[in-house]
Amino acid sequence: MKQEIVEADVLCVGGGIAGLMAAIRASELGAKVVIAEKGNILHSGNGRAGNDHFLAYIPEIHGPDKEAFIKAMMETQLRGMFWGVSRDMVNAIVDKSFDMLKLWESWGIQMKYKGKYEFAGHAFPGRPLVHVKYQGRGQKYILTEQAQKRGVRIINRVMVFDLLGNSSIIGALGSYTREDGLIVFKAKSVLLGTGTCGRLYPGLTPGWMFNSAFAPSNNGDGRAMAAKGGAELIGVEFLGRHAGPKYFARAGQATWVGVLRDPQGKPIGPFVTKPDKRYGDITPEVDKSVFEEYAKSGRGPIYMDCTGISDEDYEYMMLWLKHEGNVALINHMEEEGIDPRKNPIEFATYEEISGARIKQSAKGETTVKGLYSAGDESMVGLSQAAVSGWIAGENAANYAKGVKVADIGNVETKIKESVRLIEQLRGRENGPDWKEVNIALQQIMHDYAGFVRSEALLEQGQKHLERIKDRAYTTMIARNPHESSHCLEVLNLLDLGELTFTAAGERKETRGKNIRRYDYPLANPVLSSKSLVVRYVSGKPVAEWKER
Repeated sequence: MKQEIVEADVLCVGGGIAGLMAAIRASELGAKVVIAEKGNILHSGNGRAGNDHFLAYIPEIHGPDKEAFIKAMMETQLRGMFWGVSRDMVNAIVDKSFDMLKLWESWGIQMKYKGKYEFAGHAFPGRPLVHVKYQGRGQKYILTEQAQKRGVRIINRVMVFDLLGNSSIIGALGSYTREDGLIVFKAKSVLLGTGTCGRLYPGLTPGWMFNSAFAPSNNGDGRAMAAKGGAELIGVEFLGRHAGPKYFARAGQATWVGVLRDPQGKPIGPFVTKPDKRYGDITPEVDKSVFEEYAKSGRGPIYMDCTGISDEDYEYMMLWLKHEGNVALINHMEEEGIDPRKNPIEFATYEEISGARIKQSAKGETTVKGLYSAGDESMVGLSQAAVSGWIAGENAANYAKGVKVADIGNVETKIKESVRLIEQLRGRENGPDWKEVNIALQQIMHDYAGFVRSEALLEQGQKHLERIKDRAYTTMIARNPHESSHCLEVLNLLDLGELTFTAAGERKETRGKNIRRYDYPLANPVLSSKSLVVRYVSGKPVAEWKER
């Protein structure tokens, strides 16, 4: 198998918003930076198709009381996005948010609407608005251009699937996705920015795995690699949900100018009774499972009712839906003659989303020397990815200044094992492909480690997972290099599934709607100040409680 060695001061794994911002900042500080992206960097990550809201604290608008801004921020969707994140990191994100907004504006991203900063969405009526509406559809092109101007080397179509190093990280392994071959990255520091963790659980349309509100190619590779490299993960046992147009899984629920109503026309929430483009209907932010609960109880469906909005508000909504990445949805509605001003749109709860995150410091450092993380690896949100990428890239570059490129001789055995694994996947003529294994994994996770859990369910599910994992390594086939990369993704997902069962078994309590242990129906207040940390030790998943 062809092998290539690539050296870097900073290796950014993933070319999404976090990876690009980290690369730009590290390069500005003189680091030799490489981005390894398994897709095409112009169309990768959750920000690939755009975004329409950017968290920004602007003292001239919000006033000098930063704490009031943070309180309003944490009341909305962001309370979940910042779960487990240190207060130092929250402060850093808020403090740098306006600087980052202005930086993007200077690069040509349109951050103003009609000549001013427009705040709207994701807020309770009467509460401070914390998101600037901006035109993010072409943002990946602009950020990529900025990285290239600074000499960042971008390698597309390379799936980074494992880290190299023992007590500290010295590089990573990547597999080409369009030809057979392996890249050995020798790096002084590695930054993980592989996005959300999708495809561990089934989506809204099971079997159609790429119908997701988030980038379906982002499936937790960074978390799996970090855990196998000895880094600590938090929130692994938790699950999240999203919501939006039924069967057309897309983000952007706060972009809709309407009211969520039941079949009788009654608003399902107490927050708005008529469309208001400043706030939208924040009911799903309070409980995204409301659509599922209405359906199960026979009270549904629930509709996003935009009927009666003005032409001006309609144009406003369609502009931001486009920049939020909903062009395919807009085209579909036009083709089918669906006018939101006349036709209420049915909404639904989307897939279960793993809450796993890499534990990091306010500098982006993980618990392993030389390994950094940014963006959705540790906190969710585009503006958070921009700021955390900038911070982590800066610190990864500074760390690299005092480190020599390591000799990879000590990891030759691991490299040879990886080559053997890929050759085995490519060499088999018969067996299950990656889709079959991924769907089997999703079914197991949903049935045994979903929102309903018990010791008996978890034990049985873990047995199924162990069997599937063993069979995947010994029978899974890849008919071409592209399928090889998907197989490597699935093997990482199997590791995350294993870590999830370990963490779920250790959390012997019910914690809100997110974790329901029917054999432990009460929340344990003693655990409220603690985090459940998981990692791999000598190849085995280990869970440990730690004070926050």
